[in-house]
Amino acid sequence: VCIMEKQVLESSEERTFQYQDSLPSLPVPPLDESLSKYLDAVKPFLNQEEYQRTEDIVKNFENGIGKELHQKLLERAKTRRNWLEDWWLNVAYLDLRISTQIHCNMAGPGPYIEHCWPPKEGTQIERASVNIWHTLKYWDLLRTEKVAIERSGNAVLDMNQFRMLFCTCKIPGVTRDSLGSYFKTETEGECPSHLIVLCRGRVFAFDAIHEGTMVTPPEIFRQLTYIQKRCHSEPDGPGLAALTSNERTKWAELREYLIDLDPKNLTLLEKIQRSLFVVCLDDSSPHATPEDYSEVTRLGLTGDPTVRWGDKSYNSIFFSNGTCSAFCDHSPFDAMALITMLSYAEKKIIENEGRWKGSDKVRDIPWPEELVFTVDQKIINEIGRTKELYYKKVSDLQIVNYAFTSFGKALIKKKKLHPDTFVQLALQLAYYKCHGRPGCCYETAMTRRFYHGRTETIRPCTMEAVEWCKSMLDPSDSTYRRLQLMHKAFAKHNKMRKECENGKGFDRHLLGLLLIAQEQGLPVPELYMDNAFTVSGGGGNFILSTSLTGYTRFSGSVLPMVHHGYGFFYAIRDDRIVITCSSWKSCPETDAEVLCRAVFQCFQDMLQLTVAAQL
Repeated sequence: VCIMEKQVLESSEERTFQYQDSLPSLPVPPLDESLSKYLDAVKPFLNQEEYQRTEDIVKNFENGIGKELHQKLLERAKTRRNWLEDWWLNVAYLDLRISTQIHCNMAGPGPYIEHCWPPKEGTQIERASVNIWHTLKYWDLLRTEKVAIERSGNAVLDMNQFRMLFCTCKIPGVTRDSLGSYFKTETEGECPSHLIVLCRGRVFAFDAIHEGTMVTPPEIFRQLTYIQKRCHSEPDGPGLAALTSNERTKWAELREYLIDLDPKNLTLLEKIQRSLFVVCLDDSSPHATPEDYSEVTRLGLTGDPTVRWGDKSYNSIFFSNGTCSAFCDHSPFDAMALITMLSYAEKKIIENEGRWKGSDKVRDIPWPEELVFTVDQKIINEIGRTKELYYKKVSDLQIVNYAFTSFGKALIKKKKLHPDTFVQLALQLAYYKCHGRPGCCYETAMTRRFYHGRTETIRPCTMEAVEWCKSMLDPSDSTYRRLQLMHKAFAKHNKMRKECENGKGFDRHLLGLLLIAQEQGLPVPELYMDNAFTVSGGGGNFILSTSLTGYTRFSGSVLPMVHHGYGFFYAIRDDRIVITCSSWKSCPETDAEVLCRAVFQCFQDMLQLTVAAQL
C-alpha cells in the first residue's frame, strides 16, 4: 500500500522538465509583417528622403531575394523545433573572438546587505558556507526535478536553461568555442558533484557529496578554511584563471599549449569544466549600501581575474567583508534562470536569519585537493601580460548601481501603468535630454513559451516614444497633450512586448534570413548594407543595451554593446527601482552617472504628469 501511495503522490507532482517535449516550436513570422515592423522601427533615425530610400530597399527585398530566403527559412523550421537555437548560440556567443569575459559575461551583487548580512570583516567563509549550501540544495532539487515549472499566465515556460546553471563551461576554440554541459538529472544518471575554489592564484577542488549525503555548512566551512589558511600562509599560485579573460583565439592557443606541456593539465582543465560551479575567495572589501551597490557590482563584473573562471556558467564570488556577487558566462543561459535560483537561495537564507541552524557535527571528509598545473616561463609571462591587458581595459569602465527610492512598482501599478514600460520610456526621455537625439535601444524579451526559446529584441525607441519626448521638452506643450502622447507610447511598447514574447518580433527573423544567405554563399542583401539598418541598432549597434532583471532584489548587468553606448539594467521592486548603468570613460559623450541621474529625474517627471492629470 505504502509503495502504491508513494507512486500516486509522486506522479501527481509536476516534474521540472516534464513538459519540455510538448512545448510549441519557435514560429517563423510572416515576412510582410516583419518588414513593416522593421520600417516602423527605423523611422525615428531617418529623414524623409532616407526613409523613402529604405522603403524602396525593403520593397525590393520583400519581392526579390527576401522571398527566397524566407522560403528557405521556413524549410529549415520544418525540421527543427527551434530554427534559431544553434545559430544564435554560435552568432551571439561562440563565434565571438573578443574577450567574452569582459564584453559578454554578466554579474550582479548579492542583496544580503539589506537584511541578514551587512558588510563585516571576518564573515567571508561563514557566509560563503551557508550560501554555497543553499545553492547545493537547489542543485539537488534540479537533479530530482523538484524545481517549480515557471509560467507566464497559463503558458508553461521552457526550463532547459536551468540545466546549464551547474556543471557547465565554455571551452575556447581557435575559430569557434564550444559549450560543455555535464549536468544530469537523477533519472538520467551520474552528475559531477565537486566544487572548484579559487583563492590567491591557486585552484582547489572538493566533493559536495560525502558517503551519499550533501556536505553541511560546518563541513564546507572546514574545507574553505583549510584552503584559505594555506593560501594566506604560502606563496600565491600562478593565477592561471586569468587566461580565461583573453581574446578567445589566444586563450584557445594557450590552452592547447598547456595541454601539450603536460597531459595532466587537460585532466585538471576538465575537472574545472565539469565542476558544479566555481567559488571565488576575493581579498577585496567593496563598499556597499542598499542605495549604492556600485563598487560591489564593478568588482563582481571586472574584479581580480585570477580568482574567477570566466568560461564557467556560474562563479560565486565572496569578498573579504562578507559581500558577494555572481559572475556568469552568458552563452548557456539568460539572466532570469540565474535570478530564479539566487532568489530561492536568498529566501532560504532569510528564513534562517543568515545562519545555519542544523548540526555542527563535522564528518571526517577528505581535505580539498589542489589542482597544480604544470606551467613554464611562457605561460607565466602570458598570465602577466593577460592581467596587464585586462586591468587596462576594465579601468576604462564606468559603472554605477544606484537605487531610486522615491517609489517603485506599487505606485506605478496604482497609476495603471506597466512598470517595465515606465522605466523604458524614462530612459528614452533621459537619453533624449542628455544627447539631444533619439537613442536606438535593445530591450530583451523572453521567448521561453517556445521550445528552447531564449530572447527576442524589443526596440523601445519608437516614433510614439520620440513624439512624447519632444513634447516633454517643448515648454509650450500642455500637460494634457504630454499625457496623451505618453499613453500612446506606453500602448505601443506594451503591444511590441507582447508580440515579441509570442514569437512575432522581427530582429531574430531578419538575422535568420541573413544567415540563410550566408550559408548559401549568397551576397549580403542590400537591406543589411543600408545605413538605416545600422543607425537603428541592427548588427549589434544598439546604443542602449537594456534589460529588466525582474521584480526581485537581484540586479545585474553586462557592458555596453558599442563604445559610444550604455549598458542599462534595472530591477523593479515595490518601493524602489534599482539601476545598473555602464559606459566607457574613454568615450567623451557618454557618462553612466549622468544618464542614471537623468533617468531618476524622468521617473519624477512622469509621475508628476499622472498626478497633474488627476487634478
